[in-house]
Amino acid sequence: MRIGKKLAFGALVASTALALSACAPAATAPGDGSGGDAEGPASVTVGIITSETGPLAGYGAQYLDGFKAGLDYATDGTGEVDGTKLDIKYVDDAGDPDKAVTAAKDLIGQGVNLLAGSASSGVAAVVAEQAAQNKVLFISGPAAADNITGINDYTFRSGRQSAQDVATAGTFLDDISGKTVAVLAQNNAFGQGNVAAVEAILGAKGATVTPVLVAEDVTEFTPFATQVLDTKADLVFVAWAGATTGAMWQSMSQQGVFEAMPVVTGLGDAATFGAYGEASEKISFLNHYFAGAPDNPVNTAMVEAVEAAGGTPDLFTPDGFTAALMVVQAVKEGRGDVDQMIAALSDFTFEGPKGTTTVRGSDHALIQEMYQVKLVADGEGFAPELVATVAADDVAPAPVTAAK
Repeated sequence: MRIGKKLAFGALVASTALALSACAPAATAPGDGSGGDAEGPASVTVGIITSETGPLAGYGAQYLDGFKAGLDYATDGTGEVDGTKLDIKYVDDAGDPDKAVTAAKDLIGQGVNLLAGSASSGVAAVVAEQAAQNKVLFISGPAAADNITGINDYTFRSGRQSAQDVATAGTFLDDISGKTVAVLAQNNAFGQGNVAAVEAILGAKGATVTPVLVAEDVTEFTPFATQVLDTKADLVFVAWAGATTGAMWQSMSQQGVFEAMPVVTGLGDAATFGAYGEASEKISFLNHYFAGAPDNPVNTAMVEAVEAAGGTPDLFTPDGFTAALMVVQAVKEGRGDVDQMIAALSDFTFEGPKGTTTVRGSDHALIQEMYQVKLVADGEGFAPELVATVAADDVAPAPVTAAK
């Protein structure tokens, strides 16, 4: 089943300051960007900056599993692109923007002009700023804040964004005009981005949007579940990530939120499948990815490769795999030249783990299908089951004007 409801919404745009800084050295014997017979550089170094430790380490691990599988897939196991060796440098940002900036500056100082990664939206924003200042290419990963799209001409993304989540949530709803939608989210870039997206999408359709924002260091969620009940919302949209997910859902269940009002949220990684308790089969889930959702040869190849390496395909595995496909495309067509690599990725359409995927040239949003999912009892736990595939164009973010 495919959902055909077209949704329109806005996206946040963050501007970045341009400054003079160190420039990466030009690749030797650059080609004309056509991917033809011109000789490329002997090697291109790619800096992968993501969370290997810290609160989002699990997401970083999924991304890295996917990236390594994608690199092997896209280079036929050679680690080379038309004779150009890909030298990958992995750096842990621990989810800390300051550490990420230090890592980015260090890599750029070494001559690296192609960066990828970022599980954290806060990290992605500061690395994107460094990319613009230093005129290097940056492919953001699982970071979902909408302001990454169109933040500057040098920044792309290999995952979905909050607006696509919210648009998918909208496919569960009938007429929303005059209704109240509560948004329970963490008070960080990810949560604030979701609030803005709900206001832009459902607010534009006549809904009253009431945010309930929670500080990231909070561990007791009963007062916030009570605040959600007090909104008397017609629908509750929950945007949450990280280690406190289970405790938050437990509080929601204990306070009777699920009995009082319908709840829709994003289905997280496999570690969260058992976190919803007795409410598991009462929640409507939008979903970016689980291994059984897409049905295509690329997804099959990714799943098999990750499992063969001892991993388990999960929520952000395709973000890493897609990043690798984009890196290979950039190097193949751009020959290590930043402007040519940007041109190579703009309006790039390819078959990825989530089917036909397009990098929108105007703002570098990644146009991809999304999923409606439910959790079903599976032994002592729960497993995701596909309800519907939502067509990529039906949840595409509204275009924004990229900052230079």
